[in-house]
Order: sequence, then structure tokens, then C-alpha cells
Amino acid sequence: MSGTNAWTRSRARMRLFPELLAQCAVEATAYGKCVTATTVGKQELKRDLCVKEFEALKTCFVSSAKKAGK
Repeated sequence: MSGTNAWTRSRARMRLFPELLAQCAVEATAYGKCVTATTVGKQELKRDLCVKEFEALKTCFVSSAKKAGK
């Protein structure tokens, strides 16, 4: 595996990120609100508190990435 090819693929995926985020704005907002609500003050984010919102965001990203790849 060539390092150049790996970097090229990685950069290509990162260039898509703003578009994917825009397509998943509703899910990203819901996840962000959940994280914000569960980390009031100095409270740390605990694992699985926002799992439902994260899974929705992840599903949206994967779906959007598949559409963009076609």
C-alpha cells in the first residue's frame, strides 16, 4: 500500500465532510444539543448518554457518503 494513495483517499474523504455535515444538519444539531445538555458546568460527558442521537448522525453520514460516492 502506497502512502501517497492512503493520503489521497483520506483527503478526498475530508473534503466531503462539510457537504455531509450540511446534509445531516438536523441529526448533528440533535447530537450537539444532547452533548451540551449532558455536560452542564464542569460535568464530563459520559459514554452512551447520547447514543441514540449519535447513531442517527452516524447513519445519516454513512447514507450521505454512499450517495456522494456514486
